[in-house]
Amino acid sequence: MRVAKPFIRSGILAAAFLAPVLLTGCASHATVRVYDPYYNDYHVWNSYEVGYYRQWIAETHRPYREFRELPPRDQREYWAWRHGHAGPPPR
Repeated sequence: MRVAKPFIRSGILAAAFLAPVLLTGCASHATVRVYDPYYNDYHVWNSYEVGYYRQWIAETHRPYREFRELPPRDQREYWAWRHGHAGPPPR
């Protein structure tokens, strides 16, 4: 029985460390919503929105920058453009 106690303690300690990882799941499945203050709505920032964003960058001949790093004026331009392109997402 004395041999089993260290293994039981190790198992409990490992379970305590692994529980948050196993219960939270993969972070890539997290939903990120971005608020559009100019149209007072939210957009889910997923692979479809990234496709639209990259299309806007290409059409406006801008260098790629993360959306959250854009100045407010450029974000406003993107949302105005985006609301005019509400079809199927680009591939």
